[in-house]
Amino acid sequence: MVPIKGKNFLQEEYGMNVIEAIEKRHSYRGKFKSESVPREDLVKIMEAGLAAPSGCNTQTTSLIAIDDPEVMKKLHAVIDPPVAVTAPAAICVLTQRINAYRDKCFATQDYSAAIENMLLAIVELGYQSCWYEGHITDTDRIGYKMAQVLGVPDEYELVCFMPVGVAEDEIKAPVKKAFEERAWFNSFKGQE
Repeated sequence: MVPIKGKNFLQEEYGMNVIEAIEKRHSYRGKFKSESVPREDLVKIMEAGLAAPSGCNTQTTSLIAIDDPEVMKKLHAVIDPPVAVTAPAAICVLTQRINAYRDKCFATQDYSAAIENMLLAIVELGYQSCWYEGHITDTDRIGYKMAQVLGVPDEYELVCFMPVGVAEDEIKAPVKKAFEERAWFNSFKGQE
Protein backbone atom coordinates (compact mmCIF):
# COMPACT_ATOMS: atom_id res chain seq x y z
CA MET A 1 0.00 0.00 0.00
CA VAL A 2 1.30 3.45 -0.92
CA PRO A 3 1.44 5.82 2.06
CA ILE A 4 -0.62 8.99 1.83
CA LYS A 5 1.93 11.77 1.53
CA GLY A 6 -0.29 14.78 1.90
CA LYS A 7 -3.57 16.46 1.17
CA ASN A 8 -3.22 16.35 -2.63
CA PHE A 9 -1.66 12.87 -2.95
CA LEU A 10 -4.23 11.49 -5.41
CA GLN A 11 -4.03 14.61 -7.56
CA GLU A 12 -0.22 14.62 -7.57
CA GLU A 13 0.24 10.87 -8.14
CA TYR A 14 -2.71 10.05 -10.39
CA GLY A 15 -4.07 13.36 -11.73
CA MET A 16 -7.31 12.66 -9.89
CA ASN A 17 -9.32 14.52 -7.29
CA VAL A 18 -12.10 12.34 -5.87
CA ILE A 19 -13.84 15.16 -4.00
CA GLU A 20 -13.96 17.25 -7.16
CA ALA A 21 -15.45 14.35 -9.15
CA ILE A 22 -18.08 13.84 -6.44
CA GLU A 23 -19.03 17.52 -6.53
CA LYS A 24 -19.22 17.57 -10.35
CA ARG A 25 -21.31 14.40 -10.67
CA HIS A 26 -25.00 15.01 -11.35
CA SER A 27 -27.59 12.85 -13.06
CA TYR A 28 -27.67 13.89 -16.71
CA ARG A 29 -30.86 13.27 -18.68
CA GLY A 30 -30.19 15.55 -21.64
CA LYS A 31 -29.02 14.90 -25.18
CA PHE A 32 -25.58 13.49 -25.91
CA LYS A 33 -23.15 14.52 -28.63
CA SER A 34 -22.71 11.96 -31.39
CA GLU A 35 -19.00 11.37 -30.72
CA SER A 36 -18.27 7.79 -29.75
CA VAL A 37 -16.83 6.69 -26.42
CA PRO A 38 -13.50 4.91 -26.94
CA ARG A 39 -13.53 1.32 -25.75
CA GLU A 40 -10.51 1.98 -23.51
CA ASP A 41 -12.60 4.57 -21.63
CA LEU A 42 -15.43 2.07 -21.21
CA VAL A 43 -12.89 -0.42 -19.83
CA LYS A 44 -11.65 2.18 -17.32
CA ILE A 45 -15.22 2.90 -16.24
CA MET A 46 -16.02 -0.80 -15.80
CA GLU A 47 -12.75 -1.39 -13.93
CA ALA A 48 -13.79 1.36 -11.52
CA GLY A 49 -17.11 -0.41 -11.00
CA LEU A 50 -15.51 -3.78 -10.41
CA ALA A 51 -13.08 -2.22 -7.90
CA ALA A 52 -16.01 -1.34 -5.62
CA PRO A 53 -16.41 -3.11 -2.29
CA SER A 54 -18.53 -6.25 -2.23
CA GLY A 55 -20.17 -7.78 0.84
CA CYS A 56 -18.04 -10.73 1.97
CA ASN A 57 -16.28 -10.44 -1.41
CA THR A 58 -19.12 -12.30 -3.13
CA GLN A 59 -18.64 -10.08 -6.21
CA THR A 60 -22.30 -10.24 -7.22
CA THR A 61 -22.01 -7.42 -9.77
CA SER A 62 -21.23 -7.95 -13.46
CA LEU A 63 -21.20 -5.42 -16.28
CA ILE A 64 -21.89 -5.24 -20.01
CA ALA A 65 -20.70 -2.21 -22.01
CA ILE A 66 -22.57 -1.47 -25.21
CA ASP A 67 -20.85 0.51 -27.97
CA ASP A 68 -22.43 -1.08 -31.04
CA PRO A 69 -25.13 1.24 -32.48
CA GLU A 70 -27.25 -1.73 -33.58
CA VAL A 71 -27.28 -3.22 -30.08
CA MET A 72 -28.09 0.23 -28.65
CA LYS A 73 -31.08 0.43 -31.04
CA LYS A 74 -32.32 -2.97 -29.88
CA LEU A 75 -32.06 -1.91 -26.24
CA HIS A 76 -33.86 1.38 -26.88
CA ALA A 77 -36.63 -0.55 -28.64
CA VAL A 78 -37.58 -2.19 -25.31
CA ILE A 79 -37.10 0.85 -23.02
CA ASP A 80 -40.53 2.45 -22.73
CA PRO A 81 -40.77 5.35 -22.15
CA PRO A 82 -37.46 5.95 -23.89
CA VAL A 83 -34.40 7.32 -22.09
CA ALA A 84 -31.00 8.50 -23.33
CA VAL A 85 -31.75 7.71 -26.96
CA THR A 86 -28.82 9.84 -28.19
CA ALA A 87 -26.20 8.16 -25.98
CA PRO A 88 -23.40 6.61 -28.06
CA ALA A 89 -22.63 4.00 -25.38
CA ALA A 90 -24.05 2.49 -22.22
CA ILE A 91 -23.23 0.13 -19.39
CA CYS A 92 -25.75 -2.37 -18.10
CA VAL A 93 -25.32 -3.56 -14.54
CA LEU A 94 -26.15 -7.16 -13.67
CA THR A 95 -26.50 -8.73 -10.26
CA GLN A 96 -26.73 -12.19 -8.80
CA ARG A 97 -28.69 -12.71 -5.59
CA ILE A 98 -26.10 -14.71 -3.64
CA ASN A 99 -26.28 -15.06 0.14
CA ALA A 100 -23.02 -13.94 1.66
CA TYR A 101 -23.19 -14.04 5.45
CA ARG A 102 -25.80 -15.48 7.81
CA ASP A 103 -28.25 -15.81 4.91
CA LYS A 104 -27.86 -12.13 4.06
CA CYS A 105 -27.55 -10.98 0.48
CA PHE A 106 -25.61 -7.80 -0.20
CA ALA A 107 -26.27 -7.64 -3.94
CA THR A 108 -28.03 -4.25 -3.76
CA GLN A 109 -25.17 -2.72 -1.76
CA ASP A 110 -22.63 -4.31 -4.12
CA TYR A 111 -24.10 -2.98 -7.34
CA SER A 112 -24.87 0.41 -5.76
CA ALA A 113 -21.20 0.84 -4.83
CA ALA A 114 -20.15 -0.27 -8.31
CA ILE A 115 -22.54 2.19 -9.96
CA GLU A 116 -21.31 5.11 -7.87
CA ASN A 117 -17.69 4.26 -8.69
CA MET A 118 -18.58 4.19 -12.39
CA LEU A 119 -20.51 7.46 -12.21
CA LEU A 120 -17.45 9.14 -10.69
CA ALA A 121 -15.14 7.60 -13.31
CA ILE A 122 -17.51 8.77 -16.06
CA VAL A 123 -17.25 12.37 -14.81
CA GLU A 124 -13.47 12.09 -14.35
CA LEU A 125 -13.16 11.03 -18.02
CA GLY A 126 -15.29 13.96 -19.24
CA TYR A 127 -18.59 12.15 -19.87
CA GLN A 128 -22.03 12.26 -18.28
CA SER A 129 -24.55 9.62 -17.26
CA CYS A 130 -27.59 8.82 -15.19
CA TRP A 131 -28.40 5.85 -12.97
CA TYR A 132 -31.60 4.36 -14.47
CA GLU A 133 -32.79 1.60 -12.17
CA GLY A 134 -36.41 1.99 -11.08
CA HIS A 135 -37.47 2.63 -14.65
CA ILE A 136 -36.13 -0.71 -15.83
CA THR A 137 -36.82 -2.90 -12.77
CA ASP A 138 -40.49 -1.96 -12.45
CA THR A 139 -43.37 -4.38 -13.06
CA ASP A 140 -43.16 -3.93 -16.85
CA ARG A 141 -39.86 -5.90 -16.71
CA ILE A 142 -37.85 -3.71 -19.07
CA GLY A 143 -34.64 -4.98 -17.47
CA TYR A 144 -35.61 -8.55 -18.31
CA LYS A 145 -36.30 -7.57 -21.93
CA MET A 146 -32.93 -5.80 -22.10
CA ALA A 147 -31.24 -8.88 -20.63
CA GLN A 148 -32.79 -11.00 -23.39
CA VAL A 149 -31.38 -8.64 -26.04
CA LEU A 150 -27.93 -9.00 -24.46
CA GLY A 151 -28.08 -12.79 -23.99
CA VAL A 152 -27.89 -12.59 -20.18
CA PRO A 153 -28.47 -15.96 -18.42
CA ASP A 154 -31.50 -16.26 -16.12
CA GLU A 155 -29.39 -16.42 -12.93
CA TYR A 156 -28.48 -12.75 -13.46
CA GLU A 157 -30.80 -9.75 -13.16
CA LEU A 158 -30.24 -6.58 -15.19
CA VAL A 159 -30.78 -3.83 -12.62
CA CYS A 160 -29.35 -0.65 -14.12
CA PHE A 161 -28.86 1.09 -17.44
CA MET A 162 -26.22 3.83 -17.55
CA PRO A 163 -25.85 5.85 -20.76
CA VAL A 164 -22.34 7.18 -21.38
CA GLY A 165 -21.43 10.11 -23.61
CA VAL A 166 -20.44 13.73 -23.89
CA ALA A 167 -23.23 16.06 -22.78
CA GLU A 168 -24.75 18.31 -25.42
CA ASP A 169 -26.75 20.34 -22.91
CA GLU A 170 -25.61 22.34 -19.89
CA ILE A 171 -25.13 20.34 -16.69
CA LYS A 172 -27.53 21.58 -14.02
CA ALA A 173 -26.91 20.74 -10.39
CA PRO A 174 -29.99 19.96 -8.27
CA VAL A 175 -30.68 22.03 -5.17
CA LYS A 176 -29.45 20.18 -2.11
CA LYS A 177 -30.51 20.72 1.48
CA ALA A 178 -28.02 22.52 3.71
CA PHE A 179 -25.36 20.35 5.36
CA GLU A 180 -26.76 21.17 8.81
CA GLU A 181 -30.16 19.75 7.84
CA ARG A 182 -28.76 16.29 7.14
CA ALA A 183 -25.44 15.84 8.94
CA TRP A 184 -24.55 16.24 12.61
CA PHE A 185 -21.96 15.41 15.26
CA ASN A 186 -22.43 13.12 18.26
CA SER A 187 -26.25 12.94 18.20
CA PHE A 188 -29.29 13.37 16.00
CA LYS A 189 -29.42 17.02 14.92
CA GLY A 190 -26.38 17.66 17.11
CA GLN A 191 -28.42 17.80 20.29
CA GLU A 192 -25.63 17.30 22.79
